[in-house]
Amino acid sequence: MAKKSRVREAPPAGENPRRPCPCGSGKRYKACHGAGDDVIVIRPFEGLAAECDLVAMREFLPSATAPLPLREPLPPREALPPRDSLPGGTTDRVVTLATVLPGASAALVRPDGEIMLGMQVQTRSGDLSVDLARALRWAEAAEPGTALSVVGPGVGGDPVRLQDVLDVDAALDLTLHPDFAWWVPAAEDGAEPAPDVAATLERANSVIMPTEPVVGPGVRAAYWVDTGTKAHLRWVRPEPEERLMAALARLQACGQLGLTEGARYAGAFRAHGLLVPVWDLDRELHAKEWVEPVVAFAGRLAEALADDTPLTDADRRARDALAGKQVTLR
Repeated sequence: MAKKSRVREAPPAGENPRRPCPCGSGKRYKACHGAGDDVIVIRPFEGLAAECDLVAMREFLPSATAPLPLREPLPPREALPPRDSLPGGTTDRVVTLATVLPGASAALVRPDGEIMLGMQVQTRSGDLSVDLARALRWAEAAEPGTALSVVGPGVGGDPVRLQDVLDVDAALDLTLHPDFAWWVPAAEDGAEPAPDVAATLERANSVIMPTEPVVGPGVRAAYWVDTGTKAHLRWVRPEPEERLMAALARLQACGQLGLTEGARYAGAFRAHGLLVPVWDLDRELHAKEWVEPVVAFAGRLAEALADDTPLTDADRRARDALAGKQVTLR
């Protein structure tokens, strides 16, 4: 989260090499990207309707899958089962995006030809979009039953990006799972998984934080998460940070930033160029009980986002206070 050049780069125009690096690492520019490392693409999924979903899958959804909306379906391979026996009875190969795959693999090809790509993996370049597209290219040519541990130099051929292979206007049809049972396809004879596989599943399931989507009019990519000690709402927002922070500041200044009287705004984290506001919630309430207050807040936020008048002194003070509650994930 391979390096294109070992030549020390000049800082961007107007950028002091002693100031923080614009990638958000917290390091000085000359000790980060000014040292010749790869340029990190801060917003790798920009331009995709699925951007917010991709960020959520990468950063905090524990067990989730989604069909990958490719521009063109992958053709079947001769090494795969007959065309009429491919998943869904079609001649096209299925490609599924997943939060985490067994062994934290970057990609795997199941015996039936289904391709699975992992989001929460170790990366070797500064562009997650390139890494995912390379993993897909590897899987197109890989033999059934094989897995790719890490996307490194030379994997997948010439660099392509998700933006080159996906339907840019398609959102993800996400499915959240309560466990990782989907890692192991059901055996035709109903046999139980081997003991080592069962033990791996048990370990993975033990660290899952219960997570459910909060969906309603004007609400997408918002998730209720139970951390064990607290419950949170994490909401991936697509707006540019400056615009979103101004809107949140307006709401804070007039006392409307909380979801309810007891659900306070906790802060926000930056992930892959987007801001993810977080609210502390009452753990005693079910995720579905938060739909109404979240939808109501979405309406208030939409009004604040549409307000292009200059910020008042109170708004600016609120914005400065909120800025102190932000962190950057890398």
